[in-house]
Amino acid sequence: MSINKVYASFELADREVRLIVLEIFEGQFNVLRVERVACDGIQNQKIVNETSVVQAIRKASNNANAALGYRIERALLAIPSVNVQHVEQRVHVQVEDGTKYIRLFHIQQGLNKAVQKKISDDVELVNIGRITYEVDGQISTKMPISAPVDEFYMNVELLFADKDTIYSFARCIEQANMEILDIYLDAYAIAQESAVAVKSQDRLMIQLDLEADHCVLTLFSHGLLYSSTVLEHGYRWFIEEIKEQYGLSDAICFRLLQNVFNTEVDPALDKIIYIEQRSEQRIEITAHQLTEVVVGRIKEWIHDVNDACEPILQQGPSEFVLTGKGANIGIFNQLTSEFRSNATIYAPQNVGARDASFTCCIGVFYAYNDINKIRHSNKICANVNELGASIDAINHKARNGEEGGFTKKLKSVILSENKVEDE
Repeated sequence: MSINKVYASFELADREVRLIVLEIFEGQFNVLRVERVACDGIQNQKIVNETSVVQAIRKASNNANAALGYRIERALLAIPSVNVQHVEQRVHVQVEDGTKYIRLFHIQQGLNKAVQKKISDDVELVNIGRITYEVDGQISTKMPISAPVDEFYMNVELLFADKDTIYSFARCIEQANMEILDIYLDAYAIAQESAVAVKSQDRLMIQLDLEADHCVLTLFSHGLLYSSTVLEHGYRWFIEEIKEQYGLSDAICFRLLQNVFNTEVDPALDKIIYIEQRSEQRIEITAHQLTEVVVGRIKEWIHDVNDACEPILQQGPSEFVLTGKGANIGIFNQLTSEFRSNATIYAPQNVGARDASFTCCIGVFYAYNDINKIRHSNKICANVNELGASIDAINHKARNGEEGGFTKKLKSVILSENKVEDE
């Protein structure tokens, strides 16, 4: 009996919990459900209120469970890039006498040997990155299954991060009564989805993950994650002046950021774009007022990024890739020329998740799918019995010509409208 490969991934981002549930079918990623829950319990890559975070995780998973008709029991988890350390581990694998050919279990043995590496007490291994195989002096990223040799070498990229951060984020998932299937560094996961790691074969790639309270700047070269650092400001800083002046919520501020369409607004053609009536005051914000504050701050932020990356840019051809929730701010498309090298804005193109906020969650699936080609785990994130029952119910309806829930609801709405018109 074949198992439907349904997986879930969580990203505990600044002030927001994100969940994506998808099915991997014949190599295609089909998004089944997306959930986002606002949560002030996560700020600047830190858990500041565990109870609030756990409640947000439960709300996201319960919403997904209700919509899908089966429970999500375990999930993949993205870990913040805090105190990231990169190690390349070279492993010698001996092919036993009598075997003569490289088998999958030889590669599994080499991998198990590589992950034994320890570097310090304050960091913990998060995930395995790129793996290359050296057989008879030839290096390849393809598994050398059935190669007739007595020995071979594996070069394994190991990514470590802050131990306390890993445990605090993992504890939130477990406190929400969910099992963790695996963990992945958020910067690495993003690079899998955006192809930043692949592009870094012939140039230096600078990945910018812009979130509410911070931005993670990660350098990739020759397909490897070399370093990662955290920049001070996130997108909330862009509109901080207006937020504090009028006491606006984070949700309203982000909508305003998305409504900055030009780098300049002629005061003579200025228009009011936001009105709010409160008992004690009336708030009016004009396009010129918003643009003047936001565009100035964004240009200042890009200038800081350029300064931080100057030593990198001097080394050779390079490219910036901006993603994360902050990349949904449309004015960035008109400001890419402010970067001192080529710059692009990235968002996933999966149906149902075409939003730069979900780059990390989608990338986690790619990272898991790659390493599972070696591990061959059959575990999925959904309750197997409930998933099977749900699929059987769908198949039964299809065989009997019954309409699905959405079609049935849509038809009922149309028919009820027609009935009202007839009356």
